[in-house]
Amino acid sequence: SAIFASLIASAAAFAPASNGASKATSLNAEKSPAVPFLPYPENLKGYIGDDIAFDPLGISDYFPMDYLRESELKHGRIAMAAIVGYIVVDLGVVVHPLGQGLSSAAAHDVLVEKGVMGNMLVWIGALEMVSWIAVAEMLQGSGREAGDFGFGVGFLKGKSDEQITKLKYQEIMNGRLAMMAFGGAVTQSVLYDCGFPYTN
Repeated sequence: SAIFASLIASAAAFAPASNGASKATSLNAEKSPAVPFLPYPENLKGYIGDDIAFDPLGISDYFPMDYLRESELKHGRIAMAAIVGYIVVDLGVVVHPLGQGLSSAAAHDVLVEKGVMGNMLVWIGALEMVSWIAVAEMLQGSGREAGDFGFGVGFLKGKSDEQITKLKYQEIMNGRLAMMAFGGAVTQSVLYDCGFPYTN
């Protein structure tokens, strides 16, 4: 038992000294407004939406923020177009001749069988490869802003910095809403076999 006691004593010599200051500092650290019991995600500072600071999983600690913002904008923009397209088709507008008389949910399998979706996949893949060039250059410090492909810049002409920031903020919020809306609409229409407004 004397040997065991001496081992414990020697191990304790290498243990870091605990002080109340570090605990107090961590408790008083800036908190995320979105998730008040978590620390503020420092990597979000300087980006649109940093006032909300929603990153409960700490993803911004592992990936570059420009890449994350690029991904969020891309998915948001696609979702905004997708939810409008999904509703329009369910209201009876025929987007592709082979989709005549089909709901948005039913059109997928039929158009896959007829090869339409495979053709679309090729074009989407080509666009992804081309857009990756811009993303790769941005990640290497080209100065390109995340999500900027030069489209729609005319809408920003003559606007103040504050107005531009507000528009960019609205795009992110609308994109987030569209991602939720599209997921909900697809789930409802498939589960309950119903069209717009996707209620049972």
